[in-house]
Amino acid sequence: MDNIAGRKSSLVWTVQLATLALVALWLFPTVGLLVSSFRTADQISSSGWWKSLTASEQVIQLRTGGKDAAREENGLWIVKGNLLTEGDTPPGSDVEITRFGVSSKAVDAFEIGDEAVFSKDSKTFTLLKDGSYRLTSTKELKSRGQRVFVTAVLPPEFTLKNYEQVLLSGDTTDSMAKAFFNTLTVTIPATIIPIVIAAFAAYALAWMEFPGRSLLIAAVVALLVVPLQLALIPLLKLHLGIGIGKGYLGVWLAHTGFGLPLAIYLLRNYMAGLPRDIIENAKVDGATDFQVFTKIVLPLSFPALASFAIFQFLWTWNDLLVAKVFLIDATGETTVMTNQIVELLGTRGGNWEILATAAFVSIAVPLAVFFAMQRYLVRGLLAGSVK
Repeated sequence: MDNIAGRKSSLVWTVQLATLALVALWLFPTVGLLVSSFRTADQISSSGWWKSLTASEQVIQLRTGGKDAAREENGLWIVKGNLLTEGDTPPGSDVEITRFGVSSKAVDAFEIGDEAVFSKDSKTFTLLKDGSYRLTSTKELKSRGQRVFVTAVLPPEFTLKNYEQVLLSGDTTDSMAKAFFNTLTVTIPATIIPIVIAAFAAYALAWMEFPGRSLLIAAVVALLVVPLQLALIPLLKLHLGIGIGKGYLGVWLAHTGFGLPLAIYLLRNYMAGLPRDIIENAKVDGATDFQVFTKIVLPLSFPALASFAIFQFLWTWNDLLVAKVFLIDATGETTVMTNQIVELLGTRGGNWEILATAAFVSIAVPLAVFFAMQRYLVRGLLAGSVK
């Protein structure tokens, strides 16, 4: 009964559910990173990204007015004002205050309307729900006001300041803009060069008869299993020996060498699966191998070319190891985005909003490339599997 025509097998539903679970596992962190990149540091530390559309309770550090705002009455210095609307960065009048404190060890020690007493400085402080306060002191106040910790319920807030700081900051140690263009400078040539070389090599291995062709194909397959880390130091010594040194040219050649085996193998399988009649008819009509390659084989091989381009672009864009070895980044002139994020982790370990923004900027371009060319991915990967 399970094999009756028109009835879906239970295995189909299992595959669909597994696919849905994999999509969710990939999508949730990406969406969380995107949402966190638009949130403030206080919001990220107080609640998860899934609560970004709801109000959240946070502890805010504010300051009262100082010496300039005080007035003296019968030997008592008095400062009145509103914490929600005054100061350098007021939170706004739409904030609901629940508790407050005057010490970092007890940020919620007092309820609204209570009087906090500073026995050491002979001060008292009273805060009302609307943010208005009254600070008194028997001694003359200092220039800076009294520090107050306020527990408040803040409405959801999104900001573009994180992206402004990451992309438009004038400080090269904090700016991702230069690293973004450096990464493009590395990635675009490192993707195009191996595709061009591999396309010619794949056509020769697929359709041209010459001695040793089988050995070359076997060598290409063998190179697929060579670990990348095994060749880094010898290749760097070779670059230094021939005068290339560290720079863009060195990293382009390194990525080209590491990407060629997969590119040749993938393109050769696809080109070998093209109809032989088309190639033979073109040669009968007088077409040379170069004309057959450029006018027939290359246009028909676009799915395989796009498939490898996706892999090479993503690998090169997200690479850190090769860039560390073959690029001079001590001055920050050739620093790529992956290395810049590592630097941010070291200098801004607590600024999660900056790290989230930098990470999403880093994955935005690969996501765009993948979704633009993903329809060719499966066709290219299945090249040569079915005759």
